[in-house]
Amino acid sequence: MKDTGRRRIAPLRGVRVPPPDAPLVGWRPLMVQVVLFVGAAISYFAVRDLTEGSRAAADANADRIVSLQRRLGIDLETTLQGLIIDHDLLIDLANWIYIYGHWPLIGITLVMLFLRAPAEYRILRNAMFISGGIGLVIFAMYPVAPPRFGALEVFDTVTNRSDSYRTLQPPGLINRYAAMPSLHFGWNLLVGIVVWRVTSSRLLKAAAVVVPVAMAFAVVVTGNHYVADVVAGGALALVGLACALLIASAPATARSDRVGT
Repeated sequence: MKDTGRRRIAPLRGVRVPPPDAPLVGWRPLMVQVVLFVGAAISYFAVRDLTEGSRAAADANADRIVSLQRRLGIDLETTLQGLIIDHDLLIDLANWIYIYGHWPLIGITLVMLFLRAPAEYRILRNAMFISGGIGLVIFAMYPVAPPRFGALEVFDTVTNRSDSYRTLQPPGLINRYAAMPSLHFGWNLLVGIVVWRVTSSRLLKAAAVVVPVAMAFAVVVTGNHYVADVVAGGALALVGLACALLIASAPATARSDRVGT
């Protein structure tokens, strides 16, 4: 077979590497990804500024969600937190999942896919961007205060039992009224699905199932999201994934991925 001169990257153990049309190798593709994610961050902060003065609307919307959940019989936040509130170890575990099981995990997954499975990297990236873009519109139009702000009698376990999260993401840098939908859960679900798709390792497949489930539990018991937020976040993530898969299945000449972006 003719040697193209391109160095092949050995796949991870137990990982199937899909044949990419345009491997993401070199500084140009890397810088394109950096620009894309920086642009997404700027968009997030723009929406945060739009909703900064929306406390009254956010509280009213939170009350509507609580009322809807009661009618549907899924108002489980107080009950679920009650299962762990007297157990410091369980509270710490929930906090750690919420803090370290989201951005650090997503970042590591994106980097590994970028290096070893570019086709799946594109799917995860595009699914995050699509669902995140829709989510930003929802945050701007329908701000919702999280349960820990008083809509329910729940305890803010992250703020009161851990300094890590507020250090990693200071309150001044987060959107306080972005409870609905929960991208904290939705994006973990996307990571789980993509990891399941790309690996043949039983251990990684088990983690792909356990991590999103653990995050769904953690975002509720820490007082950061309603059950409805989790449902909506999962649905939105699946919409983003469906769109990303459609993009991936489009003819190569019609995709921006043709140039490695």
